[in-house]
Amino acid sequence: MNTRRILLGALVAGVAAGSGVLANHWLNGDDGLTATAHAAGSASKESAVAQLWAAPVTTADGKPGSLSVLKGRPIVVNFWASWCGPCVEEMPALSQLQRDYAKKGIQFVGLGVDSEKNVQAFLQKVKVAYPIYVTGFGGADLARSFGNTAGGLPFTVVIDAKGNIRSTKLGQIDPIALKQTLDAL
Repeated sequence: MNTRRILLGALVAGVAAGSGVLANHWLNGDDGLTATAHAAGSASKESAVAQLWAAPVTTADGKPGSLSVLKGRPIVVNFWASWCGPCVEEMPALSQLQRDYAKKGIQFVGLGVDSEKNVQAFLQKVKVAYPIYVTGFGGADLARSFGNTAGGLPFTVVIDAKGNIRSTKLGQIDPIALKQTLDAL
């Protein structure tokens, strides 16, 4: 019995410590979009974009898809999940930005780090103005390749038409900061 309590206490302490680290990162993280122009030429960032094009994705209705059809276009990739409150809160702003920037050729894409069933149920209730794909929990690894070491959501990446990462943002987007980045593309 005592061993069980000690193990439970250690587990709770570990979860609390991990939550503290994540909260510290969240509270002390960058409030705006983080420019990554210097990192765009690095091998790891180029690899992240290559991984994005090669990532196995499915459409919300379960059909296999490929993001490689977006090569050569500026894109905004938003990693999200149906259970993530901040993800859901920012979707109307992302939808409006998609409508505003479509004429400039900028394509927004949502990557659901979630189950196909959850994404389908969510999209029955909430209409989104950009394509949504399901990556499953493998999407978290893809987000990490773009520098999301915390593994948090939402996470947004802006990639220019040449495949260079122009910015990344962990947490809810700031529409004004995102507009500035998109206007510079």
